[in-house]
Amino acid sequence: MTDQSRALVVTGGAGFIGSALIRYLIRETAHRVVNVDCLTYAGNLESLGEVTSSARYHFEPVDIRIAPEVRRLFREYRPDGVLHLAAESHVDRSIDAPAAFLETNVVGTFTLLEAARGFLQSLPQVDRERFRFVHVSTDEVYGSAAEGVSFTEESRYAPNSPYAASKAAADHLVRAWGVTYDLPVLTTNCSNNYGPCQFPEKLIPNMILRGVEGRDLPVYGDGRQIRDWLHVDDHVRALWTVLEQGRPGAYYNIGGREQRENIEVVKSICDILDEVRPRSDGLSYRRQIVHSEDRPGHDRRYAIDATRLARELGWTPSIDFEAGLRATVRWYLENPDWWQPIRQRVYQGHRLGVAQNAPHSVGGRNV
Repeated sequence: MTDQSRALVVTGGAGFIGSALIRYLIRETAHRVVNVDCLTYAGNLESLGEVTSSARYHFEPVDIRIAPEVRRLFREYRPDGVLHLAAESHVDRSIDAPAAFLETNVVGTFTLLEAARGFLQSLPQVDRERFRFVHVSTDEVYGSAAEGVSFTEESRYAPNSPYAASKAAADHLVRAWGVTYDLPVLTTNCSNNYGPCQFPEKLIPNMILRGVEGRDLPVYGDGRQIRDWLHVDDHVRALWTVLEQGRPGAYYNIGGREQRENIEVVKSICDILDEVRPRSDGLSYRRQIVHSEDRPGHDRRYAIDATRLARELGWTPSIDFEAGLRATVRWYLENPDWWQPIRQRVYQGHRLGVAQNAPHSVGGRNV
């Protein structure tokens, strides 16, 4: 079987990371790529760009919770691998409406695992040995990192938000299907992504767009929460590396080695906008920064130790945060046709995730 006849299924391929992954796979490999995405509010086929005209690209508007449809995909495309990115992913939305996160992230993952298990049983041994199921997860399953501590693959799970809990549950399902049913699974846990085509409910695109719209730039709490930033292009290179070289059953942390306080990131965005899109009054965008009510149960610090991925598979991040952030700001300024319809019809930059009667938090953990 030649590489060009091999198929890969990417779930959530119309999302931020999924679309970047598909663009990479079509550009850098000879595989056929099946984009499985039911196009929820954050799914956007415009993010796929020119790859949609490729004969190797296939789109299936399938909800991964619907078992018969998922089984059909495996029968029809007979993939050699699955890269599972489909998920509800915004912490604030999980605070407001957690049910969707359990349904997609847990039930959807279960349904996909069961379909993959049944498909694998139908394959000859040589094809079974080639098949891989890569489950893409988050560093948020580990909770909040103490000062000076970085998450490793052996770190204890301690999810603090409904989103993180749903991803932790999915991680455990993947592990169990690997151990119990000998499904060749791999799990990745990544740090905060940024880059082009990110839905503007997330920190970086929201601050860029609110800035140029002349609106307040709301920073949660004191803004001293620390995140480890990873450019989406580095992330998709890591996912391809894990798919091709990773050990079945292994976990791999993916981090950018770029820890920044949220307030520092917002100020950096303001400074870039001051340079490339100055305000009409000549004042700095930093004047728009305001501090707002903190997120309930807000994790204080994330930090990823990606040593295993570097040591075993040779992957390291290549995109410097300052350069990547500058390029990201420019992308949003230069691509209003991508984000303006979202602003008009889907998300106007309003605050999410202020739960009623939420517990107070200390140091990012509920008390």
